Amino acid sequence: MVISLEEMGKKARQSAFELAQTPTSLKNAVLNKMADALIEKEEEILTQNRLDLEKASEMPQNFTDRLTLDHDRILGMAEGLRQVASLPDPIGNEDSAWVNHAGLQIAKRRIPLGVVGMIYEARPNVTVDAAGLCFKSGNAVILRGGKEALRTNVKLCEILRTVVASSGLDENAVQIIQETSHEIANQFMQLTDYLDVLIPRGSARLIKAVVNNAKVPVIETGAGNCHLYVDKDAEFDMAEKIVVNAKCQRPSVCNAAEKLLIHEDVAEKFLPRVAQALEERHVELRGDERACAILGSRCRPATVEDWDTEYNDYILTIGIVDSLDEAILHINQHSTHHSESIITENYRASQRFLNEIDSACVYVNASTRFTDGFEFGFGAEIGIATQKLHARGPMGLNELTTIKYVIRGDGQVRE
Repeated sequence: MVISLEEMGKKARQSAFELAQTPTSLKNAVLNKMADALIEKEEEILTQNRLDLEKASEMPQNFTDRLTLDHDRILGMAEGLRQVASLPDPIGNEDSAWVNHAGLQIAKRRIPLGVVGMIYEARPNVTVDAAGLCFKSGNAVILRGGKEALRTNVKLCEILRTVVASSGLDENAVQIIQETSHEIANQFMQLTDYLDVLIPRGSARLIKAVVNNAKVPVIETGAGNCHLYVDKDAEFDMAEKIVVNAKCQRPSVCNAAEKLLIHEDVAEKFLPRVAQALEERHVELRGDERACAILGSRCRPATVEDWDTEYNDYILTIGIVDSLDEAILHINQHSTHHSESIITENYRASQRFLNEIDSACVYVNASTRFTDGFEFGFGAEIGIATQKLHARGPMGLNELTTIKYVIRGDGQVRE
């Protein structure tokens, strides 16, 4: 039976009220049961995932990589839920408290956002990550994944809902939209009576569509045009290792490096070396005039569009810069404000990079691949926010809360 969006919204609103009052111990128990259920139902999940992959067989490899589940990835999703269960519950925490001039006791208290809407593409892990984080933070969630992962997402949601119901709570804390048309997506983005916030996760095209069409408040998660800058004082062994990891470890994800900038003082020595390491891993190299002059036919001239493109593939564009100033200016101009890294032994250069790069996550001597809720100790993430509102970077439990002021008096009236 197909349920209307309005009906789903009503059920989510009712469930959110119940969930906001649910004790931490029960929420943690349910999350651990969810993790157990994923492992127990692994073959059922993989069967549905194989059916999705069969229909997506003509899609690019970077797309099917995000869609594919296997034993290790299911274990990873389960571990993410267990980590979320082990984290402190932000609900009810008081950020601050004071007594005003009239003797009123004022406290700033953490509460759930309410009902969270998720729109995402072929990433089944988002189904579990979003459900777990929203559940722990006291929010109901309505999920709308891409059609390519529909069977997998529906099976995952079914498993999670069964656990919630068997624990005596309202299973509508987690719901999934099974109609994948654009019309339904647009209606979902305008469900202002029931959704408190909408979080898109996926390509730049998807995020732009949500931002442009939604009437519900949006927390904008970002595409990842991530940069590495190899400074003139970089240690070459470290730099090579970081570049190869950031580009090649999993190129289909948003925290993979897409651009490499190299200081002109070290370009002649470092670029051929790192190019060889990248070519051995089948990375296509594109570059500016100076990079192409050094690498010759091994490097294809970059277009204007290349500098602003997130490839999610084995492609890297390389630029040679005259100075740290030029590197910072270039990154701030072309970045999607996701993750950037400098490789240097120069402390002053590293501090300037940290202070002046306008991105959610800024690294010194480390791979951008660490921009991840799991790696940051959040258990999972609901997305990586590149905006500048209340959430920025990997979004964990705290970013799924808001505040209310609780005021206690003993008869005060305002004169």
